[in-house]
Amino acid sequence: MKRLIFGSLFCAFALTACSSVTLLRTKEMQAVGDDVKKDVRQEVAASVEANNARMDSLQRIIDSLNLVQKRMKVELAMLSSKIADISDKNDSHHEELLYRLDMLLGKSDKILSKKVVVGGQTETVQADSAVISAEKMQALDSLFTTARADYHKGEIKLAYSGFKQIYEESKTGTIASEALYWMGVCLSDAGQTDKAKIVFAREIKQFPEASKSCAALIKLANIAGAEGDQKLQKQYLQKILGTKGCSDSNEFLQAAEMLETILNGDTVEEPHPVADSSAKAQTQILDTDSTGAVPAADTLPKVPVSDSFATDSTAS
Repeated sequence: MKRLIFGSLFCAFALTACSSVTLLRTKEMQAVGDDVKKDVRQEVAASVEANNARMDSLQRIIDSLNLVQKRMKVELAMLSSKIADISDKNDSHHEELLYRLDMLLGKSDKILSKKVVVGGQTETVQADSAVISAEKMQALDSLFTTARADYHKGEIKLAYSGFKQIYEESKTGTIASEALYWMGVCLSDAGQTDKAKIVFAREIKQFPEASKSCAALIKLANIAGAEGDQKLQKQYLQKILGTKGCSDSNEFLQAAEMLETILNGDTVEEPHPVADSSAKAQTQILDTDSTGAVPAADTLPKVPVSDSFATDSTAS
């Protein structure tokens, strides 16, 4: 009996000891796990902070590069503008030199064409009329190029004077038609619409078969539209569509589109006949200047360059 009791006590003690050891081991393992978790959390937090710092540094570098890129774009735009200005000045100077050289060559040819007769009598033999005409056309072409360059630089008054000189010296031919048209463009850009209408109307009347008559009609149609005279605007557009010489021009397509737009917006009023009404409108415009004189250059104020100059200049 004693052995049984002693054995039972021994077993109970052994079980208690084993349970205590197991509990102790469990606590030790939990402590180790907590330490490991703490270390992992610290490492992760440190890694996140390092990554955030690296991202902030990269963002600052990106911002700095963006500023440098913007600065370079501005400097490139300024440099491009300077190069364009220098190129325009060089072209204008080159054209002026060519014009002066042509004038000098023309004078030298006239001097060489003179003959001196022995005995005190001198006889001046003028150059052949065809040669003189060719020299004059060359000079006018050079002057026209210079006037166009002045127009593109915004020197509207100076360009008008050049075109006016060409028109007064030539009076007939393609170059006279071109010069007269560009006189109207200069007046229109300077805000002198009434004088521009006179010049454009003279272009149509004096050079009805010239290519610039179509462009002059478009200009008059645009002016009439800007003034709110839709009836007159339609007459000018119909005049373009009814002119055989304009059928292959860009102005023909432009007039067709404009007239279609107007008719879609106002289909009640029927268009008036083309020839009579257009001629009447031109006569009314020309009557404002009974002398038929082209507006003088000194009445034309200087205006700054605008984007519309490039649009008008492409018409030539």
